[in-house]
Amino acid sequence: MWKEFKEFILTGNVLDFAIAVILAGAVGLVVTGFVNDIIMPIVGEAAGGYDFGDLKYVLSEGVGAEGDANYKPTNAIRYGKWFNTIINLLIIGFVLFMMGKAKIKFMGAAPDPDPTPDQALLTEIRDALKK
Repeated sequence: MWKEFKEFILTGNVLDFAIAVILAGAVGLVVTGFVNDIIMPIVGEAAGGYDFGDLKYVLSEGVGAEGDANYKPTNAIRYGKWFNTIINLLIIGFVLFMMGKAKIKFMGAAPDPDPTPDQALLTEIRDALKK
Protein backbone atom coordinates (compact mmCIF):
# COMPACT_ATOMS: atom_id res chain seq x y z
CA MET A 1 0.00 0.00 0.00
CA TRP A 2 2.81 2.42 0.89
CA LYS A 3 4.60 1.60 -2.38
CA GLU A 4 1.44 2.34 -4.42
CA PHE A 5 0.94 5.63 -2.60
CA LYS A 6 4.57 6.59 -3.17
CA GLU A 7 4.28 5.83 -6.91
CA PHE A 8 1.05 7.84 -7.11
CA ILE A 9 2.34 10.86 -5.24
CA LEU A 10 5.59 10.99 -7.20
CA THR A 11 3.98 10.92 -10.64
CA GLY A 12 4.45 14.06 -12.70
CA ASN A 13 0.77 14.94 -12.80
CA VAL A 14 0.37 15.05 -9.02
CA LEU A 15 3.52 17.12 -8.55
CA ASP A 16 2.52 19.50 -11.36
CA PHE A 17 -0.91 19.91 -9.80
CA ALA A 18 0.57 20.58 -6.35
CA ILE A 19 2.90 23.22 -7.78
CA ALA A 20 -0.01 24.82 -9.66
CA VAL A 21 -2.13 24.99 -6.50
CA ILE A 22 0.68 26.59 -4.50
CA LEU A 23 1.41 29.11 -7.25
CA ALA A 24 -2.29 29.90 -7.62
CA GLY A 25 -2.47 30.67 -3.91
CA ALA A 26 0.53 32.97 -4.19
CA VAL A 27 -0.90 34.71 -7.27
CA GLY A 28 -4.19 35.08 -5.42
CA LEU A 29 -2.45 36.81 -2.52
CA VAL A 30 -0.55 39.13 -4.86
CA VAL A 31 -3.70 40.04 -6.76
CA THR A 32 -5.67 40.56 -3.54
CA GLY A 33 -2.97 42.91 -2.27
CA PHE A 34 -2.90 44.71 -5.64
CA VAL A 35 -6.68 45.17 -5.66
CA ASN A 36 -7.02 46.18 -2.00
CA ASP A 37 -3.96 48.42 -1.79
CA ILE A 38 -3.69 49.93 -5.28
CA ILE A 39 -6.85 49.55 -7.39
CA MET A 40 -9.57 50.09 -4.77
CA PRO A 41 -8.12 53.34 -3.35
CA ILE A 42 -8.04 54.73 -6.90
CA VAL A 43 -11.61 53.54 -7.61
CA GLY A 44 -12.74 54.85 -4.23
CA GLU A 45 -11.17 58.25 -4.85
CA ALA A 46 -12.80 58.44 -8.28
CA ALA A 47 -16.15 57.58 -6.67
CA GLY A 48 -15.93 60.42 -4.18
CA GLY A 49 -13.52 59.18 -1.53
CA TYR A 50 -15.25 55.91 -0.59
CA ASP A 51 -13.43 52.88 0.76
CA PHE A 52 -15.40 50.08 -0.84
CA GLY A 53 -14.06 47.53 1.65
CA ASP A 54 -15.94 49.34 4.42
CA LEU A 55 -19.30 49.54 2.62
CA LYS A 56 -21.97 47.56 4.41
CA TYR A 57 -25.66 47.43 5.16
CA VAL A 58 -26.15 47.14 8.92
CA LEU A 59 -28.88 44.70 9.93
CA SER A 60 -28.48 45.19 13.67
CA GLU A 61 -26.12 47.48 15.57
CA GLY A 62 -23.57 46.09 17.98
CA VAL A 63 -24.17 46.37 21.72
CA GLY A 64 -21.43 46.95 24.29
CA ALA A 65 -17.68 46.60 23.91
CA GLU A 66 -15.82 43.49 22.90
CA GLY A 67 -15.05 41.43 25.98
CA ASP A 68 -18.13 42.60 27.96
CA ALA A 69 -20.64 40.05 29.18
CA ASN A 70 -23.48 41.59 27.15
CA TYR A 71 -21.41 42.21 24.02
CA LYS A 72 -23.21 41.68 20.73
CA PRO A 73 -21.27 42.40 17.49
CA THR A 74 -22.71 44.37 14.62
CA ASN A 75 -24.53 42.19 12.11
CA ALA A 76 -24.09 43.56 8.60
CA ILE A 77 -24.03 42.63 4.93
CA ARG A 78 -20.54 43.62 3.81
CA TYR A 79 -21.13 44.21 0.11
CA GLY A 80 -17.97 46.31 -0.22
CA LYS A 81 -15.76 43.30 0.54
CA TRP A 82 -17.79 41.27 -1.94
CA PHE A 83 -17.19 43.99 -4.55
CA ASN A 84 -13.44 43.72 -3.88
CA THR A 85 -13.64 39.94 -4.27
CA ILE A 86 -15.36 40.29 -7.66
CA ILE A 87 -12.59 42.63 -8.83
CA ASN A 88 -9.99 40.09 -7.58
CA LEU A 89 -11.72 37.38 -9.60
CA LEU A 90 -11.75 39.49 -12.77
CA ILE A 91 -8.07 40.39 -12.43
CA ILE A 92 -6.99 36.80 -11.69
CA GLY A 93 -9.06 35.58 -14.64
CA PHE A 94 -7.46 38.18 -16.90
CA VAL A 95 -3.95 37.29 -15.72
CA LEU A 96 -4.56 33.57 -16.30
CA PHE A 97 -6.01 34.34 -19.74
CA MET A 98 -2.92 36.34 -20.65
CA MET A 99 -0.63 33.59 -19.35
CA GLY A 100 -2.48 31.04 -21.49
CA LYS A 101 -2.17 33.24 -24.57
CA ALA A 102 1.55 33.75 -23.89
CA LYS A 103 2.10 30.01 -23.53
CA ILE A 104 0.40 29.32 -26.84
CA LYS A 105 2.36 32.12 -28.53
CA PHE A 106 5.78 31.05 -27.26
CA MET A 107 5.37 27.29 -27.15
CA GLY A 108 2.85 26.80 -29.91
CA ALA A 109 -0.25 24.71 -29.73
CA ALA A 110 0.18 21.14 -28.54
CA PRO A 111 0.78 18.83 -31.49
CA ASP A 112 -1.81 16.20 -32.23
CA PRO A 113 -0.76 12.89 -30.70
CA ASP A 114 0.10 10.00 -32.97
CA PRO A 115 -2.87 7.71 -33.58
CA THR A 116 -3.05 4.53 -31.55
CA PRO A 117 -2.72 1.23 -33.43
CA ASP A 118 -6.52 0.80 -33.20
CA GLN A 119 -7.11 4.24 -34.68
CA ALA A 120 -4.61 3.59 -37.50
CA LEU A 121 -6.35 0.31 -38.34
CA LEU A 122 -9.78 1.97 -38.34
CA THR A 123 -8.43 4.72 -40.62
CA GLU A 124 -7.14 2.11 -43.08
CA ILE A 125 -10.50 0.32 -43.03
CA ARG A 126 -12.35 3.62 -43.60
CA ASP A 127 -10.07 4.53 -46.50
CA ALA A 128 -10.50 1.05 -48.04
CA LEU A 129 -14.29 1.34 -47.78
CA LYS A 130 -14.21 4.74 -49.49
CA LYS A 131 -12.47 3.14 -52.52
